[in-house]
Amino acid sequence: MKFVIVFVALFALAIAAPAGPEVEVVEQRSDVEPEQYSFSLKTSDGTSKQEEGKLVNVGAEDEHIVARGSFSFVAADGQTYTVNYIADENGFQPQGDHLPVAPVA
Repeated sequence: MKFVIVFVALFALAIAAPAGPEVEVVEQRSDVEPEQYSFSLKTSDGTSKQEEGKLVNVGAEDEHIVARGSFSFVAADGQTYTVNYIADENGFQPQGDHLPVAPVA
């Protein structure tokens, strides 16, 4: 039953997706190991994403993954926007020229 629900939801999404130019993956790389990973992806529409992550404090109670990466996309205004980020025990921390910066207290 779950399969049918997921299939119907995906089918509805595919039908509702706006028709537009086909976007193709032009470059893709990934390297996955037991305690670290990295990947990158570039598409024909100028979108790109790269990330690397590492398991820290292996075997400890506070074991977690630290990820660093960035993604870029071309917006409707024709400008390319890039977000660099770190995701760690302090949460997701994005930075980009177009993002607001919280005031320092």
